[in-house]
Amino acid sequence: MKVGIVGANGYGGAELLRLLHHHPYIEIENVVSHSTKGTSLTKQYPHFTKINNMKLEDLYQIEINEEIDLLFFSTPSGVTKEMIPYFLEKGKICIDLSGDYRLKDGQLYEKWYKKSPAPSYYLQKAVYGLCEVNRKQLQLPEVKLIANPGCYPTATLLGLIPALKEKLIDPDSIIIDAKSGVSGAGRSPSLGNLFAEINENMKAYKLGEHQHIPEIEQVLEEVYGEGVNISFTTHLIPMTRGIMCTMYANLTKEITTEEMTNIYRLAYEDEHFIRIYSPGESPATKNVSGSNFCDIGLKVDKRTNRLIIVSVIDNLVKGAAGQAIQNMNLINGWDERTGLEIVPLFP
Repeated sequence: MKVGIVGANGYGGAELLRLLHHHPYIEIENVVSHSTKGTSLTKQYPHFTKINNMKLEDLYQIEINEEIDLLFFSTPSGVTKEMIPYFLEKGKICIDLSGDYRLKDGQLYEKWYKKSPAPSYYLQKAVYGLCEVNRKQLQLPEVKLIANPGCYPTATLLGLIPALKEKLIDPDSIIIDAKSGVSGAGRSPSLGNLFAEINENMKAYKLGEHQHIPEIEQVLEEVYGEGVNISFTTHLIPMTRGIMCTMYANLTKEITTEEMTNIYRLAYEDEHFIRIYSPGESPATKNVSGSNFCDIGLKVDKRTNRLIIVSVIDNLVKGAAGQAIQNMNLINGWDERTGLEIVPLFP
């Protein structure tokens, strides 16, 4: 299969290039960047020297290339809503790593992203690409547009869904304390991402206003069947990559940590990329670095009658490029592990 990557000069695009280099069924046909068009990939990322020296092109060169079967869009939100409909009409499969097609309600997108939404027709065509939850939908032959989930929602949803699905937690008591490495903010320079600003520092941001809130609630409501309201706070921490979401929710019945762990293991027993920790163990971001794994640890706090869930992912892999490739594998009927069986980096 021949693929193109739009936004190849960003961190998500670079991860797609790194992972697809090992994929046995893929040929990278075009790498596209509007801001750095005309330069070589190795000029932007020297670590690709002797591996991939393709030239970054402008989008119009993809428009005339009829051989491309699938396009990955690793662009900022607000960009793909204009691009993707054109390529869908050309018969291309599109996997969007931005937030433009995740919310089915265009008014919600406008409220939280402060931008005009994609056309409603295409919003309804998009399939939300949380592989472990929407696998059956993703394998339908008519799927042409996949909305790749956000990094925070991926870690959060995979951590919460088994307990919520079994109605073991109160949906209105959910509190999510989320922390991300600075690569989650993208490659564009900004004052808040300077070394002197982020090093030996930790800060909360977008309190009660993060654009991933409605995405998380949308999926949880589909699982639970009723409205869900979450408290969601994000923090930037001084490391390059990784996300840790620590979640708290009131229990609706008496249960032990061991019983809860068994429920999660049963829920994810066929999911290669989800690893449930034994009682007394807790996940760490280093354990998933560079990989497509999501590690989950659980604790029933009997004193407060709350469930504590810790979920960790690599924000650039399971939270972006790795999940996009997992989605590509699913829609093509390939083993979803193809090109993704990478041992996490350690130390």
